Amino acid sequence: MHLARLRLRDFRNYPRLDAEFAPGFHLLLGDNAQGKTNILEAVYLVATLRSFRGVGSAQMVRSGQKGYFVGSHIVGQGEHETKMYWSLRERNLSLDGMPVRKVTDYLGVLRTVVFCTEDLLLVKGPSRSRRRFLDLLLSQTSPAYLPLLQRYTRALRSRNAILKQPTINPLLLAGFSQELLQAGGEITQLRCELAPKISALARLACRRIASDTEDLQIEYLPSVKKDFTVELAQSAARERTYRTTVIGPHRDDLDLLLNGRSATQYGSEGQKRTLAIAMKVAQADYLTGLHGTPPILLIDDIMGELDLKRRTGLFPLLQRSRLARSQVFMTATEENWPEELGRDVQRWLVKEGGLCPLPATDS
Repeated sequence: MHLARLRLRDFRNYPRLDAEFAPGFHLLLGDNAQGKTNILEAVYLVATLRSFRGVGSAQMVRSGQKGYFVGSHIVGQGEHETKMYWSLRERNLSLDGMPVRKVTDYLGVLRTVVFCTEDLLLVKGPSRSRRRFLDLLLSQTSPAYLPLLQRYTRALRSRNAILKQPTINPLLLAGFSQELLQAGGEITQLRCELAPKISALARLACRRIASDTEDLQIEYLPSVKKDFTVELAQSAARERTYRTTVIGPHRDDLDLLLNGRSATQYGSEGQKRTLAIAMKVAQADYLTGLHGTPPILLIDDIMGELDLKRRTGLFPLLQRSRLARSQVFMTATEENWPEELGRDVQRWLVKEGGLCPLPATDS
């Protein structure tokens, strides 16, 4: 699978971009604030319909414009055309010329994994960062998961709105509680099944990056310990006090243990970065194992921040992408592409919202 063409209109600092990409490695070079990360963000948007920067669509519209357009041509087992337009008044998403009615019909047309400085939130950030990691991976690999998550979220919002009322309607509360229990139980089960698989892959990646000196374990910490129905009923008094739903999958977390101790509390900055990279490598390895081909890797200016040991830990993943003729997009402010990966790299200059190919360097 690879992204053969990317079209942007009024996206971030790009008034217009039409670029074609071959399979293989692409190095986006340029000074800061020229638009390198914006290209990675657009590719990620095509794959997931969201930004890895954690911002809304309004922030992706070029300054002074009403909306943005992102289009792509994707080559895999088949070929697909995607088009999306967003403005405050109009939102359109199409796949192969047909409007997309359900997001589940779209997700999976392109698979990506992004490596960026924000990955540290997986270790240092709040629990929602780790839940989002699970949710994205399950949405990419389990067609039933996203509808479940949407059902749960709608029920949770409605239930919380009822709990905030001066007088609680018990019949309405019971109805949304039942929906919460049904969807929540299935979400918990799918997360429980995924967590040990990701833990095993992340452990291997961590040992590879840290030269077998650090042992990583990832444990799923569900908010519901045994029986969701019983525990939700038992939380009624706390709900009246806090006026919100205090138990359920929206309170789940992952416990990251490094050599048996909490990495969040006791890990050094270098160790936390190692863990974050290991989790993203595990995500890519899981997608590769499930689909048989690597996802597109988006590496946002992190090579310069990594010492040689941690960079080396990424090489097996990059080599698999090379052998499978997948794609890697990496941004950098200077020529720091790892020599171990050879010189077969398409170099691009990114400057002031423009993208142009650079001549090949001598090997």
